[in-house]
Amino acid sequence: MTPLETRIAQARGDEPADLVLTGGQVFDLITGDLIEGDVAITGDRIAGIATRYEGRERLDVSGLTLVPGFIDTHLHIESSLVTPFEFDRCVLPLGVTTAICDPHEIANVIGAEGIRYFQEASRETLMDIRVQISSCVPSTDMETSGATLTADDLRPLMDHPSGIGLAEFMNYPGVVHRDPGAIAKLELFEGRHIDGHCPLLSGRDLNAYIAAGIRTEHEATTAEEALEKLRKGMRVLIREGSVSKDLDALAPVLTERTAPYLCLCTDDRNPLDIAEEGHLDHMIRALIASGAPPLAAYRAASLSAAEAFGLKDRGLIAPGLRADIVALEDLETCRPALVLAGGRLVTDAAFAARRIVPPVGRHSVKAPRLAPSDFRAGGNREETDVIGIIEGKIITEHLYETIPIVDGDKRPDPSRDLLRIAVAERYGKNGNIATGFVRGFGMTRGAIATTVCHDHHNIACVGVDYDDMALAANRLAEIEGGFAVAADGAILAELALPVAGLMSLEPFESVRENLKALRAAAASLGVVLNEPFLQLAFLALPVIPALKITDRGMVDVTKFEIIG
Repeated sequence: MTPLETRIAQARGDEPADLVLTGGQVFDLITGDLIEGDVAITGDRIAGIATRYEGRERLDVSGLTLVPGFIDTHLHIESSLVTPFEFDRCVLPLGVTTAICDPHEIANVIGAEGIRYFQEASRETLMDIRVQISSCVPSTDMETSGATLTADDLRPLMDHPSGIGLAEFMNYPGVVHRDPGAIAKLELFEGRHIDGHCPLLSGRDLNAYIAAGIRTEHEATTAEEALEKLRKGMRVLIREGSVSKDLDALAPVLTERTAPYLCLCTDDRNPLDIAEEGHLDHMIRALIASGAPPLAAYRAASLSAAEAFGLKDRGLIAPGLRADIVALEDLETCRPALVLAGGRLVTDAAFAARRIVPPVGRHSVKAPRLAPSDFRAGGNREETDVIGIIEGKIITEHLYETIPIVDGDKRPDPSRDLLRIAVAERYGKNGNIATGFVRGFGMTRGAIATTVCHDHHNIACVGVDYDDMALAANRLAEIEGGFAVAADGAILAELALPVAGLMSLEPFESVRENLKALRAAAASLGVVLNEPFLQLAFLALPVIPALKITDRGMVDVTKFEIIG
């Protein structure tokens, strides 16, 4: 028999199913009912539910509730700081069976080679990694990146079986004002899924952005913003990452009425936060605890996500669909007891059997050696633009402070929480370095540096002492990129990320322990932020309001221009 005939025969009970889950109950996301009976699985598909089946293999799930596998609708696996294979091993046991990723972090460093690496890895992971094609490499023309991808560069990548469409279109001014490069990419993907990114956009500009064919968006940070986007036909992705935490603000929007048009995503979440809180399972728990109906939360986590991105083969435990199944002790606590991905039980042995794709992007940090004097900030006026951090958000405030000029330099002033921030070009292209001021770290000594610096991934550094800033930044070139914390002339903690300066080659458990040491070292400098490293990374992203910095200078994102 053909695979289709076999599945039909096993669904009808004419022959034993390959695998039968027995003793549990299925949470039906259409009616909200709990359905008794077995779940029969043929290969990677569900053959039947709600009746008794014989199986060649039986798995007792008595006392457990079965829900569809969770779908993370927008994330950058690079921001987990591990390879796709370690991300698979870290997150799949928590119930995430599909991850819709945008590899634009690695693409900004090494171009199309980075996207092809993710596409090849997607063939080998247990979870289904869907690789969107990165739309904005670089994100704007106000930064120096390692690569540039035009519409012609994207065309050869767009028909890979892992693909869905075009990843988050961050250059929203380019869409609204019909920039030729933006229009070429939108036209290339017309009729396919196009993911959005338009923080604080509203009114006619939002109409214009949506009219371009952009249907999903994850940058809503208030209920009002989310509701306007929903009313205009966008599906809103509720985000809860390591820095961007929008769940509390958007939870009131999630009801059984709106759930078909809301999804869940993490965007950027590291292994330490995953270990301490969880992933999408954490979001489901938090939503239910905040008062969201369980049916709404689980719909957003799976069925609504599948529908939003055109994945018609998943999102329910129903005949003919992928056997992506999470068995839970109860719906409220969302603690997976076991997970099946494409009909395969998730085990250590299953992970060990994968073929690992060799890493790419080694030796990508080519910045010239920096001197302490490179971190000086000149100027001829004391009124100074200052980036104001809003913890838990990647949007910032545009502050103004009076900072005296002494010997041609505006010095950091930790007593006022005014720290030096700098971004140095790391690709060996032009040697740019820009400096400015930031408030919100609380640092009283030392420095922190990173090559995880969205989206161009140059070297970002924040500090009080120029010598320590140079020490931390130069250390990154020696370890092929990563994070470094320095104080009093010594490196206190570091994490090497040799894959494009973004990902470790170590197991996620090792990365998690290193992150603990880095957070402790940052706290010893007086840092008050819970996640200072990714918070620093987003201060260099010039598509998120209001004030940011790149290697070319301070950027007024509201005006979309470099201001110095």
